[in-house]
Amino acid sequence: MQIHNLTSHIRSHPARRIGRGGKRGTYSGRGIKGQKARAGAKFRPEERDTLKRIPKLRGYRFKSFQTRPVVVSLRVIEEKFPSGSEITPKALLEKGLIRNVRGGLPRVKILGGGHGTKIYSFKNVLLSGTIAGKIEVKK
Repeated sequence: MQIHNLTSHIRSHPARRIGRGGKRGTYSGRGIKGQKARAGAKFRPEERDTLKRIPKLRGYRFKSFQTRPVVVSLRVIEEKFPSGSEITPKALLEKGLIRNVRGGLPRVKILGGGHGTKIYSFKNVLLSGTIAGKIEVKK
């Protein structure tokens, strides 16, 4: 860094205002006539632009606000749990397979990815279609 690289945060003189006579008078960068050359409010209000950017809670595009279930593979469950155990969201949390979401237990969905050699009973979990027929479910 050298002395000529330093810049002051305090302006030495104020910015020149246009449209006050002198060098940048007359049309002041607005061109000649027309709607955009007139005085008054801007052509498109800034509040409208910010309002349009905010997502509105209607329509088919806003399913992203739904809480999605946490996905756990059957292969991972077979590695961590012995045969005959009950699989619940709390048991999955204790084994470290899922984490708390917003201070509570998330919804859990089990996907078929393992061999399906062990027998489990599932409680309070969603099951994918591939393993739903093979598994005993407690409600």
